[in-house]
Amino acid sequence: MAEAARPVQERAGIGPGGLPHEALQPAEPLVLRGLVRQWPAVGAGAASPASAMAYLRQFCTDATVNAVRVPARHQGRVFYNEDLTGFNFESSRVRLDTVLAELEALLPADEPDTVYVGSTTVDTCLPGFRGENDLSLGALDPLVSVWLGNRSRVAAHFDLPDNLACCIAGRRRFVLFPPEQIVNLYPGPIDFTPAGQIISMVDLHAPDPQRFPRFEQAQSSALVAELEPGDAIVIPSLWWHHVEALEPFNVLVNYWWRRSPAWMDAPANVLDYALFTLRDLPRAQREAWRAIFNYYIFDFEAASAAHLPEDRRGVLAPMDEVTARRLRAQLLTRLNR
Repeated sequence: MAEAARPVQERAGIGPGGLPHEALQPAEPLVLRGLVRQWPAVGAGAASPASAMAYLRQFCTDATVNAVRVPARHQGRVFYNEDLTGFNFESSRVRLDTVLAELEALLPADEPDTVYVGSTTVDTCLPGFRGENDLSLGALDPLVSVWLGNRSRVAAHFDLPDNLACCIAGRRRFVLFPPEQIVNLYPGPIDFTPAGQIISMVDLHAPDPQRFPRFEQAQSSALVAELEPGDAIVIPSLWWHHVEALEPFNVLVNYWWRRSPAWMDAPANVLDYALFTLRDLPRAQREAWRAIFNYYIFDFEAASAAHLPEDRRGVLAPMDEVTARRLRAQLLTRLNR
């Protein structure tokens, strides 16, 4: 799969002190080679897995993390069980230094179980880490998370925020698809997911053309990037990405931010509500609502309300926090009837 994909565009020579605006808002994913190469954590990872673990241990506290263990027969794929009634992994809350000790013990194994810690706030589990390893993102106020483990495969999924992911130790391979490929990626359940996000049901290592015939169309749009320690990738909002950790020990730190005011709710809430208010209407009514949504939402411009007096446009005027709070209160009142 990765061999057939087009390489992600790259830039080099940008340092962590101040990323240019255009690098943080690309139309497509963008690799930033060597962006965090000077971080002490990257230097420790380059020395050896043991050195990287020792560096992280100095920041560990009593805080616990969610660690998953995937039996070796699944070859690192963090996924559902066979009949989608559960998952192929077990989860536990443990201290991060306990996870590091387990990973260190597994280093000599040829085919170990996968041990994986997903999105965990850095300041909670590794306080002080960002004092030595951090990026300046200007006015952005990102959520900064750490991901670590041995070899793993995380199914293609999308996130609402923009994402800047930095490879600290080991290597990571990203296979990415634009948002419009959702129909060809065969998304799984919305309300029952391995980690909170909808995932593709296609195994990129062994796609099944009988079960997922349209995936071939997604492949034609795929992009691929392989990150070495110190490299980073910017993933725009809603782009699907399959992430594979390739070494016996891997660490990634990522920055998430939204290009919208903090008072805006998550669009996924609209999707949830639409599932039981719109989806099962007769087709003619769904098409009518499509036109209504296009007019008020997807094709809306300032000129759309120009026929109304400026002081009578109500919620069709530019949104602000006061109007958003009023709308939210109205919606809650309706939902609670």
